[in-house]
Amino acid sequence: MNQSPFRVALILFVAIAGILFAAPNFLPQQMRDALPGWLPQPGLVLGLDLQGGSHLLLEVDRAGIVAQRLSDVRRDARNVLANQNGIGNIITTDEANNAIYIELTDSTQKEQAMAALQSIQNTINNSLFSGGVGVNELTFTERPDGRIAVALTPEGITQRMSSLVAQSIEVIRSRIDELGTTEPTIQRQGDTRVMVQVPGFGDSTRLKNIISQTARLTFHMVYPGLTADQAEAQGLPAGTMILPTQDGTRELLYEDVALGGESLVDAQPSYDSQRGIPVVSFKFDTRGAVTFSEITSANVGKRFAIVLDNTVITAPVIQQPITGGSGQISGNFTTASANDLAVLLRAGALPASLNVIEERTVDASLGADSIRAGLTAGVVASVLVVSFMVIAYGVWGVFANVSLVLNVILIFAALSVLGSTLTLPGIAGIVLTIGMAVDANVLIYERMREEQRAGRTPLQAINAGFERAWGTIVDSHLTQLVAAVVLYFMGSGPVQGFAVTLGLGILTSLFTSYTVTSYQVNLWYKRVRPKRLKIQHFRFIPDGTKIPFMKISRYVIALSLVMTVVSIGAAYFKGFNLGIDFVGGTAIEVQHVGGPADVARVRELLDGLDVGEIQIQGFGTPEDVLVRVQAQEGGQSADQVAVKKVQDALAGDNYEVRRTEAVSGTVSGELAWTGTIAVIIALGCILLYIWFRFEWQFAMAAVTTTSHDIIMTIGLFSITGLEFNLSSIAAVLTLVGLSLNETVVVSDRIRENLLKYRKMPLPELIDLSINQTIVRTSLTQFTVLLALVPLVLFGGEALRSFTIAMTFGSLVGMYSSVIVNGPILINFGLKQKSEEETAAKKEKSSDGASV
Repeated sequence: MNQSPFRVALILFVAIAGILFAAPNFLPQQMRDALPGWLPQPGLVLGLDLQGGSHLLLEVDRAGIVAQRLSDVRRDARNVLANQNGIGNIITTDEANNAIYIELTDSTQKEQAMAALQSIQNTINNSLFSGGVGVNELTFTERPDGRIAVALTPEGITQRMSSLVAQSIEVIRSRIDELGTTEPTIQRQGDTRVMVQVPGFGDSTRLKNIISQTARLTFHMVYPGLTADQAEAQGLPAGTMILPTQDGTRELLYEDVALGGESLVDAQPSYDSQRGIPVVSFKFDTRGAVTFSEITSANVGKRFAIVLDNTVITAPVIQQPITGGSGQISGNFTTASANDLAVLLRAGALPASLNVIEERTVDASLGADSIRAGLTAGVVASVLVVSFMVIAYGVWGVFANVSLVLNVILIFAALSVLGSTLTLPGIAGIVLTIGMAVDANVLIYERMREEQRAGRTPLQAINAGFERAWGTIVDSHLTQLVAAVVLYFMGSGPVQGFAVTLGLGILTSLFTSYTVTSYQVNLWYKRVRPKRLKIQHFRFIPDGTKIPFMKISRYVIALSLVMTVVSIGAAYFKGFNLGIDFVGGTAIEVQHVGGPADVARVRELLDGLDVGEIQIQGFGTPEDVLVRVQAQEGGQSADQVAVKKVQDALAGDNYEVRRTEAVSGTVSGELAWTGTIAVIIALGCILLYIWFRFEWQFAMAAVTTTSHDIIMTIGLFSITGLEFNLSSIAAVLTLVGLSLNETVVVSDRIRENLLKYRKMPLPELIDLSINQTIVRTSLTQFTVLLALVPLVLFGGEALRSFTIAMTFGSLVGMYSSVIVNGPILINFGLKQKSEEETAAKKEKSSDGASV
């Protein structure tokens, strides 16, 4: 109770700093702009699910990169050998082995050819993988059949892909900047992926087209005197290729790129007044203009093809030399497509093809509804928890509530300082923290009451309450923090937002519930000087209960075994209602304008679209419907076509698209595997921590009861048909922390009583420990429910399965911690230590410390 000036200064500094960093985020934009420059600026960013926008996860096309590189190597090898006194050769490509094979017409020239080919070797230097040391991209070997093999090395492919991702990020940023959108988020994810989030941009189809289109513009001479069909029948002339055209025909072109789009300095949409069609005008830099002039001067009367992403846009005849360094591209353009092509050409070509493997689009109106739902749930939960603490603890509840308010302020301040993104699951994490944060205060207050009943003075009881509860508070908070950390590193997107707010709430509550509360209690005690502490005014369970938990343990274990078998059986035989996170496909949320939606009518409108299986269900309000379309066999482009068919079919019946989520099979498989690994890692980390803090029996019992809770919760998803998606994994991992919180409190009291009552039979000791902590357990469980129930009722349909699972799991966690944990401890062989064993252990510890 001695408050040093440093502690007081620390509390005031943290409180003031928290308010200064958090408050600007809640001010109107005009007031934000008027803030003095020395004040912290708002750093909190709303996620796409709260403000609307588009999210894309793009992956570099490895197969495309390898194929393009092999084509380049083949062309370079042919040119090099042709320049070495015309070494005759036949080159074939083996994409399966990432190699080309060169068969020489004159085998005596093999050494000369091998020496010449060394000039096409490329050394890639990428510090991310090689530490700044260059890696050879090619290997040159002589095959037993006499052919020369030129192969791409695995290291070279990996580093080229990494380099291409870095270049792609810059091109994507340039393209999005051309659109005039604000605050896009473009981040690298792993070695081959790029995540793009564009707030306020609701046209995901246009965004995908602009971002993922390679826009590689090249100019090629058309091979004269031979059509594509004739060349294919007779055999392609050396150095030629066949490419499709926009109008469905094909052209025979020279492989060599006469001029590349990298020489462009400008591209603008324009209008050809003579033909009355939209076109794209372009202009070359000085070097490109000279090359363009030389080509057109030397090839008057010949056809010159303009190729975009391996498709011939146009192939006009060169009528006269073009010396001005400018020209125009004409094709089947609309005004919008001409504008988008100009954007792509100005921003530059992507160095590699990017495939969209995950897509999420949220309408701004749905984002506003999500904010409203999150705020409503947060306000209701706050009022309930604050009111309950005052009813249950009186003035002590006020102390806890002041700490709780500061805790929430510090969470928002930390989010602002970190520049974090606040998502709807993130709001759920803050609301859940409101219910969990008072747990430490309840632990302290209940310990004070115990100490006072044991005969201590009010001052001694206060000191003992804070001191003896601290270890339990740290243990329970750290087990929850482990789950939050695993969830952050193994989760993605909004789930990471939940993990951030939950983790920050756990850390800030350690400070507020102990340091800030003790400061308030100190001020109150110095002023009031009570002769007896009247801490609790209301409780669900009276003090001094002697419930014989161990006597009913065999029935409890039998019940748990039955529920476990039922849950596992339901999961095995019935399965789950898996969301698109795990099975892939597209989910489209639509809202009927002008009245309740008719699910039967929606099903009728979508019948016969030929897009595979379609699931239709009510979703949230009577006006909302969720349409789930299976993943299409044709990949990304086929998925896009399927979504367009659904949107067109519903548009005529006054249905508006509010949200679209598309997940490829690749990502869905990864998410399922990652979720499983996350649960296993969390259990493993907690096992090690509890083993370190307690004994191995406590660790094994904790993991067993937690696994029991996980199985029960997963069984709930299977039996009820709740959608099992990525947020469900978040619910399971959060339950790991919540369940262990209760288990650690009971285990800590058992450990304490093992030292205090050495001759008491173990079943009676466990009964005593549970009865001593059950008042606290019932109160903290109730405050958690006060936070979860508003989330279930007001948090919105997007969080429904998550919050229902959390509510059910928290009740199961209380049941297992109170009733199941004790018998398991006995079955794992927990025993009381004699005084001699305890003394020997202490002596050994002191000897180790002295050494």
